[in-house]
Amino acid sequence: MKQRYIVFYISLGILSLLVITGIIIPNTFEDFTANIQAFFSDAFGWYYLIIVTIVLVICLYLLFSPIGRIRLGNQDEKPEFSTPTWIAMLFSAGMGIGLVFYGTSEPISHYAISSPTGEIGTEQAIKDALRFTFFHWGIHAWSIYAIVALAIAYFHFRHKKLNLISATLEPIFGDKVRGKTGKAIDIFSVLATVLGVATSLGFGAVQINGGLAYLFEIPKNIWIQFVIIAVVTVLFLISAWSGLGKGIKILSNANMILAGALFLLMFIFGPTLVILNLFTDTVGAYIQTLPQMSFRIAPFNDDIRGWINGWTIFYWAWWIAWAPFVGIFIARVSKGRSIREFIFFVLLIPSLVVFLWFSAFGGSAIMLEHNGIAEISKLSAEESLFGVFSNYPMPLVTSITAIVLIGSFFITSADSGTYVLGMMTTNGSHTPGNKVKFTWGILLSTIALVLLYSGGLQALQNMMIIAALPFSIIIALMTISLMKALRQEAKVLGIGRIKKRKT
Repeated sequence: MKQRYIVFYISLGILSLLVITGIIIPNTFEDFTANIQAFFSDAFGWYYLIIVTIVLVICLYLLFSPIGRIRLGNQDEKPEFSTPTWIAMLFSAGMGIGLVFYGTSEPISHYAISSPTGEIGTEQAIKDALRFTFFHWGIHAWSIYAIVALAIAYFHFRHKKLNLISATLEPIFGDKVRGKTGKAIDIFSVLATVLGVATSLGFGAVQINGGLAYLFEIPKNIWIQFVIIAVVTVLFLISAWSGLGKGIKILSNANMILAGALFLLMFIFGPTLVILNLFTDTVGAYIQTLPQMSFRIAPFNDDIRGWINGWTIFYWAWWIAWAPFVGIFIARVSKGRSIREFIFFVLLIPSLVVFLWFSAFGGSAIMLEHNGIAEISKLSAEESLFGVFSNYPMPLVTSITAIVLIGSFFITSADSGTYVLGMMTTNGSHTPGNKVKFTWGILLSTIALVLLYSGGLQALQNMMIIAALPFSIIIALMTISLMKALRQEAKVLGIGRIKKRKT
């Protein structure tokens, strides 16, 4: 076995065993993962809240610290991609499918089904629904991506280390990162990446199926989802074959155009003034209550604690599971950016876009129900978006645009995932071979199907939370390693040193 491919073969073996188990004993597999997931959520919920908040605080420190002047590469390095293209690529990789899937379903659920504060159907419930949605998709989520991406980009472009998760831990483990310790870290990273990306692909397939069912009465079942995933797999493999500079770049820009068009249609046809007012009010409430929400665990209220486990802990686990994939991808396209510029654009700009998105789609869905026009909360999560469109002008146009956007995000996420997994399993190569990328592409789609087959969306969520726990420890170590290296370099460069005045 070639040393370069050890991570590839071991990861492939573990994941193949997972696929076979899910096919042979799907019910047992779903029950087993559900039990582990419940234990992790109950026993480590406090841990997820604390570690994610610490990561956010460190990102904010780097944003305002003099250390932010350090560049990811040589100090005279120029960015490889234009800023608009760069933002489009990191956004498409970071949240694409999930944002469309949860755009209406999460706010309406918090408002009408299960409130984070226990109060549903009121004006206060509207405010709480959007505030907690902002919390789940805002700067906490992007800080996880940012710290992982920053560590990888800093060590790779600044110190010429391999483009691997393990390489970022050299200040802590020394030469061990080139041996078994490093391989184990990279294998854990691959497993978390595969399960995180497969979860999003499953969401995409289910929502495309839901849209087709709502519009054309096509059945909702695993066989239709199989066809959807098969078609999209062919498309993203074609994109993967064309390379980073063509396929992903073109698709990322197309995603932003489609998403922008869909947002404008919802903003114009929806309750425009209400959307603007909700956005403004909720941003203010979000900033005011951010510390309280960040550590909210409800130790004496089982109902609210169950809500936190099902939503907040699930999201923190999702972002952590996606972190190696999104982190390596963002790092790869961020050469030449300063740390301050990097944190600003990765942390704040996407969060602002997310807030506007949920204000438009979530706010429109809530107002339809609050005003007694439609019961969006009665629809399944994958159909709620199309239910909202049916109550506004040009429903067929907006619905088909949404399906195309989901498919495009699906292709971009899978394409980015195959590229990143190829890098991770070929010793950090910037140009992994097509055979390796195709292998991962097919396996990603297969795992998404197996998890859907064995337990639907719940099985997807279970596996993601399980995969996130070990990788969260790696993120903590990466953060410590990065800060140690940055402080040493700042001392060498004289950054932050206060010069004494001559008397």
